[in-house]
Amino acid sequence: MRVGFIGVGRMGSAMARNLLRAGHQVRVWDTTAAAVAALTNDGAIAASGHEDAFSGDAVISMLPNDEAMFAVFSEKTLQKSNPPAIHVNMATASVQCAERLTELHRNFGIHYIAAPVFGRPEMAAERNLNILAAGDPSAIDRVQPLFDAMGRKTWRLGPRPSQANVAKIAGNLMVAGVIEAMGETAALARAYKMQPLDVLNIVVSSIFDVPIYRIYAQLVGNERFEPPGFDLKLGLKDAKLALDAGERANVPLPLASVLRDNYLDALAHGDGNKDWSALAKVALRRAGLA
Repeated sequence: MRVGFIGVGRMGSAMARNLLRAGHQVRVWDTTAAAVAALTNDGAIAASGHEDAFSGDAVISMLPNDEAMFAVFSEKTLQKSNPPAIHVNMATASVQCAERLTELHRNFGIHYIAAPVFGRPEMAAERNLNILAAGDPSAIDRVQPLFDAMGRKTWRLGPRPSQANVAKIAGNLMVAGVIEAMGETAALARAYKMQPLDVLNIVVSSIFDVPIYRIYAQLVGNERFEPPGFDLKLGLKDAKLALDAGERANVPLPLASVLRDNYLDALAHGDGNKDWSALAKVALRRAGLA
């Protein structure tokens, strides 16, 4: 397939490379020229701008936040003379953003699919992502070969694109809760002159022996927060997305409120560009153990 790819940061570049390996023609655009250049060395075509990348049989986007999505997918972009038949947004978007983009695309006869992913950049490179897809089933069928090239499994969540975003927001809330619990565990262990990594490894191996716990036990236990796989400042964004989604449906999310405040604490101490597992530092700092 001829595929446009808009947003080739840490996650997007790994996903675009897997599309190239699967034999798809990929036209890429990003605000960072070096990211585009690295992919052209692997066989991608450099787009002259985001409107040029919004072409082909389908376009995939992986942008950092709602503001970037609205800036790129404006009416000017959508009304171009030869738009793609399908736009697959694989980023984490708010429910409101998903609903608005669905409406905008419908107005111009373009299928809009939300397909955010569970996984970190190293998992994307290994084609080990879980893809959460929602939208018109026939449109998802058409881009399923792209999902197969990028991920381990595709989970179909319904006909409304926003349904995929709700699932993604909920999943990120759970992962952030795991990191918070590990940070508090690390603080408790250190206060009693024990090595946090030792305690975390025992708990994970005995009770929670699954990939996500193993990954974050190592990051938190070793305090290995750089280079980031997912920026802490984006964790704050996701906590806010959860709170916004809860407010829209009158669902209290007290854990999301705690996480938001702890992310703000971390940002105030200069950890915004570290991995979001640096959230664990907040508990240590409050206990005077940092």
